[in-house]
Amino acid sequence: MTTIYSLPNVEITHLVDIVEHRPLALLAGDRAWRAVNSLLSLPIVVQANPERLEADYLDGLAADLPQEVEVVYGIGGGMVADAAKYIASRRGLPAVVMPTALTVDGFFTPIVAMRGGGSVSYVETGPAERIYIDWDVIRTAPQHYRGAAIVELLTIVTGLLDWKYAAERNKNKPEMRYVEWAAKIMAGIAQQAFKIAAGVGRGNVESLRNLLDLMCLEVQITNQLGHTRPQEGSEQYFSYALEPRMLASRHMTYADLVAPGILIAASLHNQDVTSIRSTLESAGIRLNQLTPDDIRDTINILPEYVRKHSLPYSILNDLDLTSERVDEILAQTGLDKSS
Repeated sequence: MTTIYSLPNVEITHLVDIVEHRPLALLAGDRAWRAVNSLLSLPIVVQANPERLEADYLDGLAADLPQEVEVVYGIGGGMVADAAKYIASRRGLPAVVMPTALTVDGFFTPIVAMRGGGSVSYVETGPAERIYIDWDVIRTAPQHYRGAAIVELLTIVTGLLDWKYAAERNKNKPEMRYVEWAAKIMAGIAQQAFKIAAGVGRGNVESLRNLLDLMCLEVQITNQLGHTRPQEGSEQYFSYALEPRMLASRHMTYADLVAPGILIAASLHNQDVTSIRSTLESAGIRLNQLTPDDIRDTINILPEYVRKHSLPYSILNDLDLTSERVDEILAQTGLDKSS
């Protein structure tokens, strides 16, 4: 990114108090809409449940918006928020996002994570105009879902390891050079995530507030840098490699895929994974959604995968694992047991 964006306006409110006069397009998953529709009175012109984050598909939805639409609302999780930002950007409209759980930092970012060709690429859309947060809605979401963005903050642990690993080998692109001050701030954010995780798992509103604040800080740092390298490395690449197979066949969340990736990446960097695993579990993150065979097969393809998709350099580029080492990683991380 060449533009340094500000964060969207984040408004803490009750959804029942929201007043919107502009004709709008509503994007919402069925479950999210059932959770909040009785609280809202919105001038909806058209409504859709976006199915995937692929350019051709979303361009079609954007092209079909009625001319009278003046704003695009996204209600639910990260995919819906990204779809709303993308479609709004395509039509030159503002986007408004209402998370029903704090699942991803993408609510607050000026980019969307598009899928295609078996990997993820980022499209710059600018941030949403506004984010509405209703703590009554957030805290009553399912435990594994309401504070799943704790995973976003813990990716900093392994993202920083990969960022520095690449820097030590002179493998970072110039625009992604290692920046010491940013790394220190991001490390501090990750440390705070360890402290609030248990409260997030209990649905404690103060802990959820802290999670929101940490996400906003993390997003602002990456906005300043112009990239997401401090929190995107081997753990995310593991998820990218898995996602086309897993999301097509099973109902799994972003956190279900990335959380095991954090443990695996930490193990590859010879870090003690015990505290990371216990922190994820205390936040209610599910670590049993993948089978050992899912994980083993994905680890084995990762070196080829990152090179094929030209992903930023990480420890995965230098992997040459034996089957014994893969089994050792599964045992160290506690991912060697079937769900």
